[in-house]
Amino acid sequence: MYDIKKDKPRTKVAKLCKLSGLYRVQYSVFLGTLNENEKDTLRLQIEELIDEKTDSVYIFPMSKNELRQTVLLGQAFDKKMITDEVKALFF
Repeated sequence: MYDIKKDKPRTKVAKLCKLSGLYRVQYSVFLGTLNENEKDTLRLQIEELIDEKTDSVYIFPMSKNELRQTVLLGQAFDKKMITDEVKALFF
């Protein structure tokens, strides 16, 4: 989850999240499964892009059980998309 003031670093952070295999559930909120090394790599890449004086980035660890217990209201994301399974779409 992030709040990044400038467009360019915000766009780059979003791309990094997607390239890491995270699924966008809100404009500035991503969910997915990362191992410890992937999480550390993403964190270091994001640290290089943001301005620590004006921007905020939150990385919250969440177990699969906690995700299953999450209450979703309104136009919520599909929890089935956030799994360890490789998903492929063919058009």
